[in-house]
Amino acid sequence: MARLVNASDRTLLVAFDDEAGAASGRDVRLLHEWLRDDPLDSVIDLHPAYATLLIRYDPLRCDPEALASEIGRRAASLAGRPVREGRLFEIPVRYGGEVGPDLGLVASTTGLREDEVVAAHAGAAYDVRFVGFLPGFPYLAGLPDRLKTPRRERPRTAVAAGSVAIAGTQAGVYPIRSPGGWNVIGSTDFVLFDPTREPAATLAPGDRVRFVPVEHGP
Repeated sequence: MARLVNASDRTLLVAFDDEAGAASGRDVRLLHEWLRDDPLDSVIDLHPAYATLLIRYDPLRCDPEALASEIGRRAASLAGRPVREGRLFEIPVRYGGEVGPDLGLVASTTGLREDEVVAAHAGAAYDVRFVGFLPGFPYLAGLPDRLKTPRRERPRTAVAAGSVAIAGTQAGVYPIRSPGGWNVIGSTDFVLFDPTREPAATLAPGDRVRFVPVEHGP
């Protein structure tokens, strides 16, 4: 069952449960797609996350109670809606060395060898749950349990664009240079964000990702 919460006088939060599980992720995606493809006049923007969808609307263009009722109706009617298959992206990754400075830390934390960390990370299938934090930054579900590693105790002030990283139960890729506290285990030249394109972000919720190890260049 979805819970609807008035997050402000112009935002409505739809929460499906308190866990970032596959079922809640499916419901967020289905409701997001339904509201995107069959929009309501007063809705301005949609912000999906693991188990929630934040809906921003213009309160001067609608009856907020009627809007909440319609969104609640849709949220309760997701069971019969088909799930669209997302696109599959294979992202080449150079692991370890200067571009993956935390690979050794992840290995020591998990009790694995570095090559075992690489094999586990590259052997998993990931789902893009949502894009946020930075433009084009994908939050990826599917990290193997044996690679669960806490965030760094001291975040870096600058993480290079293309850094492939993990933290907790999540994997991700930094699309641009920025501060960050995730464990960087590799790097890619794959472009996740380009403001000259439409859409600017390469990945979208529902897409699938696989990481492919490649050799370091000269």
